[in-house]
Amino acid sequence: MSGLEAAARAQLLEIERELGAIRFRLLGVHASLPPAPAELARDMEMEEMDPATQLRAVIEAVLQDRIEPAIRDLQAAGSAG
Repeated sequence: MSGLEAAARAQLLEIERELGAIRFRLLGVHASLPPAPAELARDMEMEEMDPATQLRAVIEAVLQDRIEPAIRDLQAAGSAG
């Protein structure tokens, strides 16, 4: 492994850790919001939800669709080679 590659992998590891910290913070915000009845939130459109339920839904989507896949991809890239 070249020095440049090792430096890049070290940067990826650092970014992965930062994303993990952001994930943890998002989970904390999510946990601090009052829960909506599951059946109510599941069947509602975003515009119909109360603000807390909207925030919970946005956080869940960001975690599932963006943060967690990014962490997995960075882990895979950092350990490849």
